[in-house]
Amino acid sequence: MSPVLAGVLQLLALVAALALAYIPLGDYMARVYSSDKHWRVEKWIYKGIGADPATEMRWPAYLRGVLAFSAVGVLFLYVLQRVQGVLPGSLGFRAIDPDQAFNTAASFVSNTNWQSYYGEQAMGHVVQTAGLAVQNFVSAAVGIAVAVALVRGFARSRTGELGNFWSDLVRGTVRILIPLSVVAAIVLVACGAIQNFSGIHEVGQFTGGSQQWNGGAVASQEAVKELGTNGGGYFNANSAHPFENPTPFTNLFEIFLLLVIPVAMTRTFGRMVGSLKQGYAILATMATIWVGFVALMMWTEFAHHGPAFQIAGGAMEGKEQRFGVGASSIFAVSTTLTSTGAVDSFHSSFTGLGGGITILGMQLGEIAPGGTGSGLYGILILAVIAVFIAGLMVGRTPEYLGKKIGTREIKFAACYILVTPALVLVFTAAAMALPTPGHSMTNSGAHGFSEILYAYSSGANNNGSAFAGLNADTQWFNSTIGLAMLLGRFLPMVFVLALAGSLAEQRPVPETAGTLRTHKPLFVGLLVGAILIITGLTYFPALALGPLAEGLAS
Repeated sequence: MSPVLAGVLQLLALVAALALAYIPLGDYMARVYSSDKHWRVEKWIYKGIGADPATEMRWPAYLRGVLAFSAVGVLFLYVLQRVQGVLPGSLGFRAIDPDQAFNTAASFVSNTNWQSYYGEQAMGHVVQTAGLAVQNFVSAAVGIAVAVALVRGFARSRTGELGNFWSDLVRGTVRILIPLSVVAAIVLVACGAIQNFSGIHEVGQFTGGSQQWNGGAVASQEAVKELGTNGGGYFNANSAHPFENPTPFTNLFEIFLLLVIPVAMTRTFGRMVGSLKQGYAILATMATIWVGFVALMMWTEFAHHGPAFQIAGGAMEGKEQRFGVGASSIFAVSTTLTSTGAVDSFHSSFTGLGGGITILGMQLGEIAPGGTGSGLYGILILAVIAVFIAGLMVGRTPEYLGKKIGTREIKFAACYILVTPALVLVFTAAAMALPTPGHSMTNSGAHGFSEILYAYSSGANNNGSAFAGLNADTQWFNSTIGLAMLLGRFLPMVFVLALAGSLAEQRPVPETAGTLRTHKPLFVGLLVGAILIITGLTYFPALALGPLAEGLAS
């Protein structure tokens, strides 16, 4: 079987698996966030944290809950790393340095999971399980909760209430993420991923000495790492490591895990707003971009010229022999379009244009299908922008899902789409202008610039993957990328929740002959065009200096 055909067949199998999970998972999540009943374990949690799940919140109160919970998470994880040296199960590792502890705390709480350290050489079992793994669950649940609050803003009228943050957080964790992660972890263990709390041990004897490995609760963390679109691996090699990703089947299974919740949430959205067609339109937009990016990536990685590429069956440098070009291309596109950040190949070794595709995927805002929750609220913001553009074209007040998009709403949407580009471009410019950050670049020229651009695109968009040619374990990068991750996560949430509150206060507008049909292919095309044009205008100059220049020169 040719490598191209193998890649296409894996893509078709992945699409089929997602199609099978779409309706049951999407409907289940809609029931989770619409039910007025609480499980017994949830009542115990509410009692323990002193929350009343029946209390409805307006958007400022909902936002305060998000920020307060996340701030406590950052503080707890920072302290846990700083005292690691005295904790049981530390494997002899010392306390994490302050700048790296801040970076890691900001990373996992913001659902970014950027890692400027070697996981197997820095973090003991307690920090990995009680710190990082816990944040993998709750940071994903926070993203889903904010998305559900925005959906309620569209679904409700003449009220500013968006639900209860604590209830949404607990339900997302207890009813969705934990059960799915348990099943996924069992599958991974059955296929060869490790799950233990063993210490450091030597493996074999080699000419230059022996090799040391430590075990860990890898399969359980791998499951939620993908399901929650987190991305932080137990080992530095991430999903290219055989302890995390043993076989081609587990590779495809992990891609399925990182896509399934964001994809199914479009069904949840359609169910909660009372129009499944609206959910299908959003899904069609996401699918168009995702399939287009996968096709482009496969083309750049399979068809690159040169006898070495032809003999290897594609650009194999930096790719796992177990997975090949096709599976690596699907994984790279999926992880950068979903804010997951997990990698099964070395993105810095992709062709110039292939590396550019991974960067552009993050710069789109990771909305195809995006992260758990963040992908849905991100594309709904862009849908508001698209409706506004359509309204300007025909000279009428734009409407979306029965809500008028006025001056207030478009200001919130505009602020949302400006935050991350500003963070990416300002921090990238500062790193290139100052003398010290440049010392971390492994490469010079266009590829070196791409390393910096990728790092801040990954941080501000809460992706977490790395071009991997950049030494990011410095005070400058730990601090600035840490700030980019926190600001890139929580500033957009301010505008999302403010928009949700504004929409929830409105009275529904009846549909007329002049209303734009936002469930039709015409709107899907308009939304895809708006996404690509807005991103292209914002990032094209920076992309031209990096991956485009490198790709055209090769």
